[in-house]
Amino acid sequence: MIPRTRIRNIGISAHIDSGKTTLSERILFYTGRIHAIEEVRGGGKGATMDFMPEEKLHGITITSAATTCQWHDTQINLIDTPGHVDFTIEVERALRVLDGAVMVLCAVAGVQSQSITVDRQMKRYRVPRLAFINKMDRTGADPFRVIQGIRDRLQLNAVLLQHPIGSEDQFQGVIDLVEMTADYFEGENGENFVKKPIPESLRDEAQQAREKLLDTLSLFSEPMTEMLLAGEEIPKELIWETIRQATLSLEFTPVLLGSAFKNKGVQNLLNAVALYLPSPVDREVVKTAESVSVYPNPDASLVALAFKLTVESFGQLTYTRIYSGTLKPGDTVYNSRTEQRVQIGRLVRMHANKREEVKVAVAGDIVALLGVDCASGDTFCSGEPLVSLEKMFVPEPVITLAITPKKQEDSDRLSKALNRFQREDPTFRLSIDPESGATLISGMGELHLEIYLERIQREYNAEVYVGTPAVAYRETIRQQATFDYRFKKQSGGPGQYAHITGWIEPTDEPFVFENRVVGGAIPKEYIPACEKGFREAMQSGQLEGYPVTGVKVVLDGGSYHPIDSSELAFRSASHQAIEGAIAKAKPYILEPIMLVEVETPHEFMGRIQGDLSSRRGLLLGSETMQGYTVIRAEVPLARMFGYSTELRSLTSGMATFTMEFACYRQS
Repeated sequence: MIPRTRIRNIGISAHIDSGKTTLSERILFYTGRIHAIEEVRGGGKGATMDFMPEEKLHGITITSAATTCQWHDTQINLIDTPGHVDFTIEVERALRVLDGAVMVLCAVAGVQSQSITVDRQMKRYRVPRLAFINKMDRTGADPFRVIQGIRDRLQLNAVLLQHPIGSEDQFQGVIDLVEMTADYFEGENGENFVKKPIPESLRDEAQQAREKLLDTLSLFSEPMTEMLLAGEEIPKELIWETIRQATLSLEFTPVLLGSAFKNKGVQNLLNAVALYLPSPVDREVVKTAESVSVYPNPDASLVALAFKLTVESFGQLTYTRIYSGTLKPGDTVYNSRTEQRVQIGRLVRMHANKREEVKVAVAGDIVALLGVDCASGDTFCSGEPLVSLEKMFVPEPVITLAITPKKQEDSDRLSKALNRFQREDPTFRLSIDPESGATLISGMGELHLEIYLERIQREYNAEVYVGTPAVAYRETIRQQATFDYRFKKQSGGPGQYAHITGWIEPTDEPFVFENRVVGGAIPKEYIPACEKGFREAMQSGQLEGYPVTGVKVVLDGGSYHPIDSSELAFRSASHQAIEGAIAKAKPYILEPIMLVEVETPHEFMGRIQGDLSSRRGLLLGSETMQGYTVIRAEVPLARMFGYSTELRSLTSGMATFTMEFACYRQS
């Protein structure tokens, strides 16, 4: 068995089209996991990690894919995540369970909108990362500008560990600033990793870059500071260890260079993953919802998180991270959410969509369970007390479509498809329009729902009519309002009685409930029913019936009847009390605002800015790069439907754009 210290659970994340999947393909090739390189858009079989038909069709990653490979004495459990913002939940749940990450950036475009989102997700889960500046062979590649962008826009202490040997079409390799060697990648697929002396013409530049690196690292190592002051040569082992410790503490971001497509720099990245990213035993102790500390000890009680599931013909496949303890086929564990016993059948290790049987999984492993019925985010544990790992952040959907089956026989197939997708994807929501009775599907964007519509037809052979997209508006309140509501019903037998008092006020959180009841004015057993009633009232606002957000409810008193009071009575009272309070709190409608980033040739800049302004867009600024301009704006989602067609028309198909949710704002 491989020691825990030699395992790396890492993810590859980036803005769309930065080369993540191309990089993953090279990693699998150089580690011997695959024996031929396939390209994302190169015909043939397609990239290993993009195995869904929709991924091959659209040329993008849609679902995160897991695999395991071996680099020298290090086992790398790798998850390739999507770059498109519509599938951000795949990145979110991968980073929730990973120990380290590789952030890929384009050497030309640098820090882009989704790079900022990925950075925010990595910081949320305190994931140490390396940065890999890819596409060094492209015209306009400038790693030094990208480094400055990482520092300015992501606020990271980023420093190059390498110096480029050439750039654009002259990019040949990299200078390792730790070992001070020139690294080249020879052979048909760059498989021959060769170290040579640094070219004479680059020695001075390389020496200056090394001094800058050592100067930054000396802030994290007293021995290094003393050796630098004494003019002594710094051993590479001390540099490696200092980089590692500073990376693990999130105070330093090592940056490497390469071109995955041209097979350059990937072996250096693999070495850096082994040297600098954490093993399961290096990561911070995991805290549960009950503030219990979980240590990565194979001999301790089991604690494991089901972070992703897919429903297949044979049953459910549950991707699981083992945080503590050991798991074997045949073991009985507890699901702490349902408090039910679960018997583990088969354990498998995933390689994209292929699986390999596993006889035992221990703390630090990422495996899949076959045939276990659970929900995404459930915790499996053994022994007492039952603990729950904290849930991952799930963003709210911003777009809704109404769909109806074309024929009666499509109805059952559609129902199966939608129930499966809702179980698999927490950002895919299902509801019924109370007026028309139509089925409503909600998601993160047009592409998100388009992919599911394609899957309904391909996988379930169901045809549907699709309505026009609708924006997921919200309602909120301007001011504080009190409630004092008495619910009283009398009919023949026992009556119903509940009385509650308190107030509501605006808050930055979606919903906050605070119980300030003292002296038993309301018995403790009825408080959860009150909260449930408050939450139910938030589902439909007073203005247009949109969900209500940004409300804090404070319950401070009331009264009860020893016979007539019940949970149902307090739930009903709470629901009706809040409806009245919201009406008094000056409610107003919020609309989703999107952060839009357009990449265009210079000559179309004015035309695009004018068009964005006509869509009620707020221009945030622009950045000029070699040959093109990046325009950033905040635009209401309601004005962005069909924008891709309009943009093609405005720029003769030469501009591209990305869009992600920014915030809710008064409409």
